[in-house]
Amino acid sequence: MRFIECKKLGQKLQGFDKPPWPGQLGQRIVEEISQDAWRMWLEHAKMLINEYRLNMGDDDARAFITEQMKAFLFDEGKSVQAEGYVPDGESGES
Repeated sequence: MRFIECKKLGQKLQGFDKPPWPGQLGQRIVEEISQDAWRMWLEHAKMLINEYRLNMGDDDARAFITEQMKAFLFDEGKSVQAEGYVPDGESGES
């Protein structure tokens, strides 16, 4: 088990043994991002893919998700939120 100082969460948390993403960005994630922050990113990415109806086979969609990943995990660039999006269980309805 490997622990790192997570740049996203500001705590010493469990890191990765191997990159969860390819290339240099994946290596940066191994060095700076915890598994907890990565799980948060996956939920955010799922929301973006669904709300923006992204086709991950499309180069533009993959570029968008990569840029959003950098914004979310490393606070680089502008992170978007789908207008009117309410996470499951937070709608306030009973």
